[in-house]
Amino acid sequence: MRGSSYGGSAATQPSASNKPAAANGSAVATGKTDVGTVLVDQNGKTLYAFAADAKNHSNCSGSCAQYWPPVMASGTPTASKDVTATLGTTTRSDGSTQLTVDGWPMYTYAGDAKAGDASGQGKNLSGGLWWVVDPSGQWVKKSAGTSGGGRGGY
Repeated sequence: MRGSSYGGSAATQPSASNKPAAANGSAVATGKTDVGTVLVDQNGKTLYAFAADAKNHSNCSGSCAQYWPPVMASGTPTASKDVTATLGTTTRSDGSTQLTVDGWPMYTYAGDAKAGDASGQGKNLSGGLWWVVDPSGQWVKKSAGTSGGGRGGY
């Protein structure tokens, strides 16, 4: 792990605008990023999975959740037709409800400034690795500009 385990630098400090995103209605869709087509929230922000989580259990709270805001959900989450992953929810330790994809809690990243950004991809911050998620629910384990899957094109 480099630097702070809290996942930020001066350019990506959390702010009051980094509130958890709410996923309700047809909030989950797909968007294009440098690493391919990924899941996004209703604002087009890239969704991430945290490797330190367990299915249906978030291990990101406190300062971690400031840099990696949980995608909150109310009701039954739905998605655009091109999303084939199973959407659901889990209850966080504070009692709030978080979106899950194939059981894994979802987050956005404070360092992503606009739709299409995926600057959190592959980062080892806040105690684990962060991966964008494709429309089938698979974690995308490649960097921008690489070809191939999780083996780096080999």
